[in-house]
Amino acid sequence: MLVNEGGVNIEATKSVPKRQLSGKKRANLWDRIRRNWVLYLFLVPTLVYLLIFNYAPLTGIQIAFKKFVASKGIWGSQWVGMKNFEKFFGSYMFGDVLANTVILSVYQLVASFAFPIILAILLNYSISHRLSKVTQMVTYAPHFISTVVMVGMLNVFLSDSGIVNQLLAKAGLGTAHFLSESGAFRHIYVWSHIWQRTGYNSVIYIAALAGVSPELHEAAIVDGANKLERIWHIDIPSILPTAIILLIMDTGNILSLGFEKVYLMQNDLNLGVSEIISTYVYKVGLINAQYSYSTAIGLFNNVVNLIILLSVNKLANKLSGTSLL
Repeated sequence: MLVNEGGVNIEATKSVPKRQLSGKKRANLWDRIRRNWVLYLFLVPTLVYLLIFNYAPLTGIQIAFKKFVASKGIWGSQWVGMKNFEKFFGSYMFGDVLANTVILSVYQLVASFAFPIILAILLNYSISHRLSKVTQMVTYAPHFISTVVMVGMLNVFLSDSGIVNQLLAKAGLGTAHFLSESGAFRHIYVWSHIWQRTGYNSVIYIAALAGVSPELHEAAIVDGANKLERIWHIDIPSILPTAIILLIMDTGNILSLGFEKVYLMQNDLNLGVSEIISTYVYKVGLINAQYSYSTAIGLFNNVVNLIILLSVNKLANKLSGTSLL
């Protein structure tokens, strides 16, 4: 007789109708809840928090379909249907803002994905324990630099009289106007992000590598495998599920780039490539007080992110058998 973890006879359930089977599963769930009600009680504060701060505010989404007037409130404002969405789709800014967001987000996702994995593998194979700890601390520290300080450092280092231009001048390569060239904006944004986040993002891969059985490496060494072969055939397959899950989560936020850094790096000369959805929503929503219009843009952004997340999750499940659900 085959029995699963819930104590259900698998062979017997093959001939049971689906309705009866689902009813038994629900009964088993409620039995577990009654037996462990104290543990489930600890979930109540979290559920209350989510209901109050994450789900209750969702009622405000309706202003995306209304002409919001503060004096009338959300419920009293005039219903306009899809007018705000049509306004955004027909705007001359729609194509530029969407393209800038997608290009910058995909560039950051592709460029930054492999660096935490590489760093984790290098630290895992480091001979010197002290060197490994120092390297991890040095690469981890930039994560704690605030966005405002980070952009301030970029402005100082990359200015016309900054240290980067001074080094270029001494090397006989001339100087460059990094902050005033629109073509340099994306590179500065992405590679400064990689420098700041690689050490922090590598922690989860270091933890995954720590879970690899030493017996696998011992067997590979006996068979004559070198370090590269062990990395390719043991380490990479072991952390691949973790990498896929993180990639799915990052892909789900492909249109949700951080607002602060982009906004602080913007100027009149790079606005053509730096205006993304989040900065555009801030300008039309808070500065110009077009609350309904900005809510419609934000809702469109979230819906597209959800569609991308579900699509990538389903694709990853079919190709590798690893997914969020």
